[in-house]
Parts: sequence; structure tokens; C-alpha cells
Amino acid sequence: MMVRRITYREAMREALREALHADARVFLMGEDVGRYGGTYAVSKGLLDEFGPERIRDTPLSELGFVGAGIGAALGGLRPIVEVMTVNFSLLALDPIVNTAAMLRHMSGGQFSVPIVIRMATGAGRQVAAQHSNSFEGWYAHVPGLKVLAPATVEDARGMLKPALADPDPVLIFEHAQLYTLEGELPDEVQVDIRSAKVRRVGRDVSLITHGGSLPKALRAAEELAAQGIAAEVVDLRVLRPLDDATIMASVRKCRRALVVDEGWRTGSLAAEVMARIGEQAFFDLDAPLARVCSEEVPIPYARHLEEAALPQVPKIVAAVQALMGKGQ
Repeated sequence: MMVRRITYREAMREALREALHADARVFLMGEDVGRYGGTYAVSKGLLDEFGPERIRDTPLSELGFVGAGIGAALGGLRPIVEVMTVNFSLLALDPIVNTAAMLRHMSGGQFSVPIVIRMATGAGRQVAAQHSNSFEGWYAHVPGLKVLAPATVEDARGMLKPALADPDPVLIFEHAQLYTLEGELPDEVQVDIRSAKVRRVGRDVSLITHGGSLPKALRAAEELAAQGIAAEVVDLRVLRPLDDATIMASVRKCRRALVVDEGWRTGSLAAEVMARIGEQAFFDLDAPLARVCSEEVPIPYARHLEEAALPQVPKIVAAVQALMGKGQ
């Protein structure tokens, strides 16, 4: 099998190109996706290749163009809607939550909304509070939505195809710090959008995370290995529905668990994962559950404050040391 080295951004672009070639019903729409090539350069070159009917620049109105995308999906097309940042998706909460997520239920199964909505998420780039949030956990709260968080080049390349094949709305959250991530991509990529994936095998503690926190968890696992602690790293990948089986298998093996989530601690996805572990694997635990989340503040602009507000490798390492009874 051939393997190429490629960036996350390039992998997303390849996935879009493949989808556009494979199905004439597929089109991309969003702010600056055409002539500008996308805010994060994911759609660069696609306008020249596919033309303005398939690569559609929209007005600066998330409420308007997300709603239009839902209408196009109901009309038989397969829209991919790009929202510049998850913060701006709040302007489209009504069409996403009250229409796309609920229409199959409210129509008694007569209608579905086969739309894919992509959006950048996360902090770490000094773009201040209104451009730095991680709201994927909010959307994972909503029945009727499937919520994905590709954190590797392979998932960035492979998740779009099954997302487009899904008859119901799929939201893809791309952490903005991952676009320049490089990784090896095999020539044949098959990715499901149902299961979590163990990224590093261990025996002492389960590090459960997703998205932009995955590289941090993997670096923390490297540091912990040098201290004789074998951390297993579980990449959730699919935030709704959560893959309980993979999570519990890891927890039952390692008997300790730390959840790393860039969302705020209160009402976080981390809290949901911990609750499920408590419900399903409480008597397998040798230590209390723990989590590392963002501080309960709007994400600061100043770099040193932003770094202090977010989950970081030293915080993860210290939390694991405390779980292992080796705190400094």
C-alpha cells in the first residue's frame, strides 16, 4: 500500500474534490469558499475546477445560507455548508437544531435532511474570545444530529464520504490548529463515522479526548512513558453518538481515566463521558475520574493568557500523576 505525507488541510481538500467529482448533486457553499479559496484555504482551487454553480460564495449571513443549504438538501441535493467558525454557527442554531435535526421526527419519517455542515472550532491562535470557542459539545447534545471531530489526516480525508452518504444532518468540527498538521495517508482510506479509535495502547490510565486536544494527549503520553506510566489514548472522533463500547473497554483495562476537553468544564462533553463511565464502569475504577478542560473564562487574546486558559501537556501530565498517586 502506498503512503503519502500530506497536511490535514490538503486531506480535507482532497475529500471535497472527490465528493464533487463523484456526485453531481454535491456542492459547496459558504463565506469565501470560492474566489478566496476558503478562510483556511481548504477549498483553494475548487472554484476554477468546478465553477460557481458547485462552489458558491454566500453573503455574510449564517442564518440565511445554512437555511438555504437545508432547503437544498430537502430538494434532493447534497450540500456541504462551510461555516467560517463555530462561534458564527450560533447565528444558525435555529435552522440546525429546530429544523435539520428534528424534521425526520416531526415528519414521521417522511423527510430527512442529508446535509453536511463543516466548521472550524477551537482556540490557540490569538483570535480572541469571539473566534476561539469549542461548541461541539453543545451540538452533541441534540438528537437528530451526527457530530464528528476528525483529528488526524486520515479522518480528515475519510470522514466526508460517509457523512455525505448519511441521510441525516452531519456536523464536522475541524480544529483550526490542525489544518497544518502533517501525517501519513494511505492510498486507500476507509473511515467509519460510528466508532472511537485507540491511538496509543497503554495499561495504566485512559486519556480520552477528541479534536485539537488529541496531539496534546499523545505528547503527554510520551512524557508519561518516560516516567514509567503507560497511558492509553482514545480519540472519540464521533461525539454523537458516543462509542461507549470503546471507551469502556479502555477504562476497564486501565482502571483509571482522564478526559481532556477544550470545552469549558461546566456542562462539558467531558462531563457526559465521565457520567457514562460512572454509570457503566464504576466498579472497574481504581481512582476517581478526572478531567482537564478550558478555564471558565472567555478565551483571552494575549498569548500567555490564552495558553494558560487551555488544556496543555503539563496540565494533562500533572493530572495523570495525581491519578497515579505520583503528584509533585
